[in-house]
Amino acid sequence: MIARAATFAAVFAALYAAHMVADYWVQTQAQATAKAWPGWRGRRACLAHVGTYTLTAILALLALVWRTHLYLDPVRPWIGLGVSAGSHYLLDRRWLLAWAARVTHRDPVWLERGGAAAQDQAAHVGFLFLAALVIC
Repeated sequence: MIARAATFAAVFAALYAAHMVADYWVQTQAQATAKAWPGWRGRRACLAHVGTYTLTAILALLALVWRTHLYLDPVRPWIGLGVSAGSHYLLDRRWLLAWAARVTHRDPVWLERGGAAAQDQAAHVGFLFLAALVIC
């Protein structure tokens, strides 16, 4: 039981580190600008971002396994990465977060002053938690 909890903690830490690097360093300015645009241009930009985001997460998990000799089931990481990638795409298209802000009666001024970015990151981290649970 302790070993499983330690595995979860290590996997979550690796996914979180990969998330931060991929969202703030790997993502291009063009992707960041266009990923929420309507139509195919926005979808392509978001898919490109999610592709590099997922590759960054794969590299982080591989580094974790390599340096710690941690055993991960050969299938579960792919399912967890699918949870991470799919949720990241939906959140970065922004319509889901806009809907959640309306439903939870968020103040538009608060959203404009950083609240939207905070909601975005909180949702991403929540889904990383779920992805780590799936992987472990």
